[in-house]
Amino acid sequence: MSPVSPRGVRRAHRDFLSRSLIVTASAASMLAVAGCAPSKPAGPAMGPFPVTVTEAKQQNVNLTGEWVGVMDGYTNAQIQPQVTGYLISQDYKEGSVVSKGQILFHIDPRPFQAAVDQAAAQVDQAKGQLAEAEAQLGLAHINVNRDTPLAEARAIAQSQLDTEKQTLAQDEASVIAAKASIEAANAALETAKINLGFTQVRSLISGIAGAATTQVGNLVSTQSTLTSVSTVEPIKVFFSISDAEYLALVAKAKQKGSDLLNSNLPLTLSLASGQKYDHPGKIVFVDRQMNQQTGAIRIAAAFPNPGNVLRPGQFGRISADTQVEHDVLLVPQIAVQEMQGIEQVYTVSPQGTVHVVNVTLGSQYDNSWIVTGGLEPGTKVIIDNLQKLKEGMPVSPHEGTPPAVTSMTTSQATGR
Repeated sequence: MSPVSPRGVRRAHRDFLSRSLIVTASAASMLAVAGCAPSKPAGPAMGPFPVTVTEAKQQNVNLTGEWVGVMDGYTNAQIQPQVTGYLISQDYKEGSVVSKGQILFHIDPRPFQAAVDQAAAQVDQAKGQLAEAEAQLGLAHINVNRDTPLAEARAIAQSQLDTEKQTLAQDEASVIAAKASIEAANAALETAKINLGFTQVRSLISGIAGAATTQVGNLVSTQSTLTSVSTVEPIKVFFSISDAEYLALVAKAKQKGSDLLNSNLPLTLSLASGQKYDHPGKIVFVDRQMNQQTGAIRIAAAFPNPGNVLRPGQFGRISADTQVEHDVLLVPQIAVQEMQGIEQVYTVSPQGTVHVVNVTLGSQYDNSWIVTGGLEPGTKVIIDNLQKLKEGMPVSPHEGTPPAVTSMTTSQATGR
């Protein structure tokens, strides 16, 4: 092994000192930086979370049924001609309001006018025949009156008087037949005039006339439908209710000492836009039997329709108070949360902490749910910041009013 030279020893010593100085400087720099960084103060302790609460109260409520309804004219008339002929004009504006007796169409009247003229001529002819028969009858009376005393005096043969009496009877029969012919001719004339009048196709009711289904120039008959007219003031709304709902309405009507048709039970109509119709309606028709397949019965309500705003074929929702429930427990809709098919409400325990309660819900009423189980009256129910709460969390409650739920209709009741 070769000896290490002094120069090598010195070089190794210098390298060791350099490395030591670098490590010492680095450590000093780190300590300096650490000494300059300010320390963070500890945060304040979190207090109870503020929440808004309302009390679960008991009260009497009017439960309301709601059903889908279809509007129809109070009276609907199909306009059909009563004679056959060519359509020569349309005399109304489609979709306009027409009056009873207003002319809607004209059928070519010329053949019917000719029939009227012919019938009038037959009346004149029958009158002429009557005049001739009456003249013959008068002559027969003269002959009989003249020859009767002569036959008694045997101045003429009795057979001649008998012949004259037979002629008198025949002339009396001819007069009666002529009068009957006049009556028949007058009846034929009246029929011809009626048929001539039928060439003016009139509306039998007042209402809104629909589109024409036959064009001018077409041959129409008594089987043709020219248009339809519907009376829409008032307007009918047809809807179906269940057997149980029907019985509830009947019971409500009996409380007023009346039946369902005469009870004037107020009905509310909600339009497709969600707007409540201004005018209440009443029941005007109840079907004779329950539909065995659906378990529902068909009912019609009548609603005033000023300005003909509502039209047949529109949809709406009919609602009516069906029954009164006493001392039911209500909680705001906004307070109810659903977790895996279970309805829950967040309440404030006596210790001031959150307590989650599973509840059983009944029907909706206004902006609330009817609670049928799981909650006691007077319980403080939390109505805001529900997503931030959890079981046992301390809270600071204050009383408040739940916001209105605009998507629900007033006094709506639906099953769950």
